[in-house]
Amino acid sequence: MPAPSSDSPRGTPRGKRAAERPPSRLRRVDRPRRTAGAGSTAAPTPAPQRAGTDESAALPDASPAAAGPRRSLLALCFGLLAVGTAALAWSAAQGIFADSQLLRDLGPGPSWLDGAGAVAVVTALAWLLATRTAGRPLISAGLALALGVASLLVGGRVLPTGAAVMTCVVGSVYAVMVTVPAVTWWKAGREAVIATLVAAVTAFAAVGFEPTVATERFDLAALFLALVLAFGIVYRLGAGLHGLGRRGLIVVSIGLAVLVLTLAYAELLRRYGAQTFVSSVLDFADWTAARIGAFPRPLVVLLGIPAIVWGTHVRARRRQGWWVCAFGVAATVPLATALVAPESSYAEAGLRAVYSLVLGLPLGYLVIRADLALTGPKGRRGRRAEEAGPHRPEPRRFAEL
Repeated sequence: MPAPSSDSPRGTPRGKRAAERPPSRLRRVDRPRRTAGAGSTAAPTPAPQRAGTDESAALPDASPAAAGPRRSLLALCFGLLAVGTAALAWSAAQGIFADSQLLRDLGPGPSWLDGAGAVAVVTALAWLLATRTAGRPLISAGLALALGVASLLVGGRVLPTGAAVMTCVVGSVYAVMVTVPAVTWWKAGREAVIATLVAAVTAFAAVGFEPTVATERFDLAALFLALVLAFGIVYRLGAGLHGLGRRGLIVVSIGLAVLVLTLAYAELLRRYGAQTFVSSVLDFADWTAARIGAFPRPLVVLLGIPAIVWGTHVRARRRQGWWVCAFGVAATVPLATALVAPESSYAEAGLRAVYSLVLGLPLGYLVIRADLALTGPKGRRGRRAEEAGPHRPEPRRFAEL
């Protein structure tokens, strides 16, 4: 069967995007607006063309006014997320303030409350992630709901642990995908805070399944799966590696090197390090945690938060920023798995997240300054002019990429 010609309405078979599929009936369709006084409908605005391999092209190239899901569905999803989070927060409060007379008067909540809240949260996150990445929201949310309910009904060790891993992976990847381009460092810091908050809600949902885990294996499994999913989404949105470019290839190589070296060094130090050196490192971490309440995660500080900050800043100018943002799961996964460890507490996990964010944001600022010094305009006036100028378009925060 011959391939369609360039004059065909279907276009060439190369570079087919998910956007060429027929639109789902669950997505909002903009009604044609009537022209003033004419009584007729205005012609629809043609979709923007893909920019090929140009450095300023979008990945994906979309208009900021792209229609998102229906407001009713979005409100229903956020309502489900709020109800699930409230149920998890109530269960956590009963565990933290077990000696409170007020909670004793109210009485204990049902034993299934935390599990139901976890199922509600992971179902909402799966729907939001599928909607954001042009997937199949109903199928994704249905699978998450089925696995969550099965883990509660069957119990055991395998299904609750698998549901907790799925929750951490889905929530961590969505925490990165929900970010938007940031022109300034302040806005990039805001996106890092939003990703941290999504990861915190994910942490409550993951511990709601009450998994039985080995902490190191659980963290590595969730991080590996989240990296695979994040890079798979970015690869599909960019229609392959052709949009990566030499600059993006260097950035991805550096990010992978930092990730591998950090994980490999920690594992080698734990297994084969000198006992005196390992003891001194652990003593320093314990000494710091005893005085300030927690010790920040090195992977989050050195790679995860700077990747989100710098990636969202680069996304305002170049498409390679999405590849940088993919390394943001190095921050969201450790934050999402912070409560899974049996020895971890809510206060310690919260302080660890705050300290990691406080230390990672200045490091991201230094990376942005170095990037602007090497590739940006010279002088403060030139930077202000660039910030005020046009930037890469991307859809709204909850719209389809």
